[in-house]
Amino acid sequence: MRQTTSSARPRAVLSRSALAAAAAVAVENGGRVADLRRDAWGHGVLPIAQAVVAAGAETVLVDAPGEVDALALEGIRATIHGHADIDPLLVYGLPDSAGELRTRPVLRLCGRVLSTKRLRAGDAVSYGYTHRVAADTTVALITGGYAQGVVRALGNRAGVEIEGRERAIIGRVAMDVCVVDLEGADVALGTDATYFGGTGPAAPGLARWGAVTGMTVPELVAVAAAHAERGWEA
Repeated sequence: MRQTTSSARPRAVLSRSALAAAAAVAVENGGRVADLRRDAWGHGVLPIAQAVVAAGAETVLVDAPGEVDALALEGIRATIHGHADIDPLLVYGLPDSAGELRTRPVLRLCGRVLSTKRLRAGDAVSYGYTHRVAADTTVALITGGYAQGVVRALGNRAGVEIEGRERAIIGRVAMDVCVVDLEGADVALGTDATYFGGTGPAAPGLARWGAVTGMTVPELVAVAAAHAERGWEA
């Protein structure tokens, strides 16, 4: 087995260009109030508020009076009352139940390859040995487990994107990691493994998560993003 000693959490990487474009489309689609509750669905209240207001939103809906006061210092009108009427799926670039994306995802959730291991046909992986590989293959251990919002039900039923290809999550999702079948391919340690978001095959991945878990997209993205290390890219 090849391995590293990294134990980093998954990363929630937000795109400035995707946010600006998505906010513009969302506001143009109609409405005055944007839903920024639950820390803007895990995206971070202030940058999302700045983007939607710049796009023409009149106010934002938040959870607490302290957030209203903090945003007022930035010249942004916020409230804890009423309802949001700007489509949040457009604001955040999230898929509908059919997996359709109408704007580009603002956030992508990424793990990293911690180690790789060769397996022979019949070898089992993870707790309880719920999966045995059908043929010789290579698997990867990647950051992200149920403690970070990668729901246990996703084991054997969902995938991640590695180097532009979708790879199956096999076996049970553990507390901080999960196992992915590379189908014999070899990848470098530290390679990104995208659970959802971005511009590749994982972009609408939250729709699959919702179908598997029975949870809503807001629940899934807010929990996962809240337990990840947040960063920005162009």
